[in-house]
Amino acid sequence: MALYLVFNCVCLFACSERHTFTITYTEINGQTIARIPEVSAVATLDGLQIDYYDSVRKKLIPKQDWVAIESRNIWKDYTEIREQVRQINKINITVLMQQLNQSHGVHVYQRMYGCVWDYKTNDSDGFDQHGYDGEDFITLDLKKLRYNSPVPQGIPIVQKWNNDSQQLQLLKQYCEQDRIDWIKYFLELGKDALERKGMSPLVSLVQKNSSSPVVCHATGFYPSEVNITWLRNGEEHYEDVELGELLPNEDRTFQKTSTLSIYPDEWKKHQYVCVVEHKTGTIQKNLTEDEIRSNKSKLIIKCYNAILFSLLILPVNFLYFIFIENVTIPALSTWWLFCE
Repeated sequence: MALYLVFNCVCLFACSERHTFTITYTEINGQTIARIPEVSAVATLDGLQIDYYDSVRKKLIPKQDWVAIESRNIWKDYTEIREQVRQINKINITVLMQQLNQSHGVHVYQRMYGCVWDYKTNDSDGFDQHGYDGEDFITLDLKKLRYNSPVPQGIPIVQKWNNDSQQLQLLKQYCEQDRIDWIKYFLELGKDALERKGMSPLVSLVQKNSSSPVVCHATGFYPSEVNITWLRNGEEHYEDVELGELLPNEDRTFQKTSTLSIYPDEWKKHQYVCVVEHKTGTIQKNLTEDEIRSNKSKLIIKCYNAILFSLLILPVNFLYFIFIENVTIPALSTWWLFCE
């Protein structure tokens, strides 16, 4: 079955405009905990697990029914790709340990890459992050088509990759076309199971105790686009505000938080309002004692395996230990090694 299909201009995912496809490889060198694979590969679409591969089973496992019905030949091909990437990653981490003068111990190399695509505008953006031992190591600036490293040890590798113009052009094509085709492919494949109407967020103000920051928590909404802001006496307020990550729920809805760190005396003297803007409408919560739910309240926060799935969509430096059953698609992981 051909990978690149011709799609009509339809409202995929029931008019959700932006879609994110993410792939994560995790390679562990050294003695691991029992039953934890040396290599695992994960793919998600809008936070939903697609498939899984690891070096123990050496088998590509679909994690959605609508994925499982796909041609077995494709799964066979991509199982082979996972195995190729596993072998290359094993070389990568070995070379990296040598460059860092590390001869023993447990070390983790990860690559998380993917694409964000807006079906209405056809705009796209990509990301490619490499991590080592829980820290960011190399990242891609897709607009400039250049790799960067926040650590001195990564500079020689970045220079080598950036000097390979042919591979950079292949990367550009992969980010702007191939990954988008994969998003369209999976959206079309699972549209019957994934289509849904817009769902309004449930908004709550949460506080651990009287001196803790106040969290504005929005959950249960779909699609994922949401804007959370704080107002102070009717004007937008950005000081002492920390916006949380967008997280998926197990029912394929989403949740997000915005934390306001001020003393109770401050918000009692002024009017603070949390404003949640979503496709389904705007919800406002006035910051008052009656509105706040403490840790003794019966607040139900929908989470999708809170730690594992949260880690899955955070930056590489938070992806230290991801061992969940997912998989990847053909990656450029099969091209550059860390050294000649």
